[in-house]
Amino acid sequence: MKIPVLEVFGPTIQGEGMVIGKKTMFVRTAGCDYSCSWCDSKFTWDGSEKNNIQLMAPEEIWDALKEKGGDRFGHVTLSGGNPGLLAHLDGLIELLHQADIKVALETQGSRWQPWFRSIDELTLSPKPPSSGMRTDYAKLDQIIDTLRQEQNGSFSLKVVIFDQDDLDYAIAIHQRYPDVELFLQVGNNDLEIADDKELLDQMLRNYEKLIDKVMESNELKDVRVLPQLHTYLWGNKRGV
Repeated sequence: MKIPVLEVFGPTIQGEGMVIGKKTMFVRTAGCDYSCSWCDSKFTWDGSEKNNIQLMAPEEIWDALKEKGGDRFGHVTLSGGNPGLLAHLDGLIELLHQADIKVALETQGSRWQPWFRSIDELTLSPKPPSSGMRTDYAKLDQIIDTLRQEQNGSFSLKVVIFDQDDLDYAIAIHQRYPDVELFLQVGNNDLEIADDKELLDQMLRNYEKLIDKVMESNELKDVRVLPQLHTYLWGNKRGV
């Protein structure tokens, strides 16, 4: 089966989660089962770019990666939307591994796929209250339990923080899964701003506030607090 792809771009750096700063190529798939209020990639699911979706076989995606990245990459990030909706990504992952390419994935943990076991660096990013979405803890429990026992690579949790309710949610996630590495990341609450310096100043202020709150927390002793690195470098620009 072919894969619905909206973008193939890079090489660039990964701006989020457990592989922040990693040189990578991106394959962005279309479609999501969530509609987060602050989503920075609504175009993957709101229908605004449905005419730009390309149905591509794994070999076609590999060709597109090589056309854009040449021999300058050894890492590919599967992004969305939610690539975890696609049951047939295993063929692409296998093809990438055959070429000695490591594969990363970020998904909200709302759907299990058997090919999760083959991901080298898997980020589960359940969505906090500010998103307007609800976490299915039974499903997230099942996914994490399976990954603990069967995943070939590594996995972690990441929660985006906009306010105190989100931080309380992150604490609850950390207490529920204390053995899983947790990354906290400051959210971008202004997706329309075109002034990169103004956005950077705002993001830095929010990052400092988040750091201060985490430093004061008795529960969050073993977490990492991250910026949204690509926003600091390129603002709200897409495809970087």
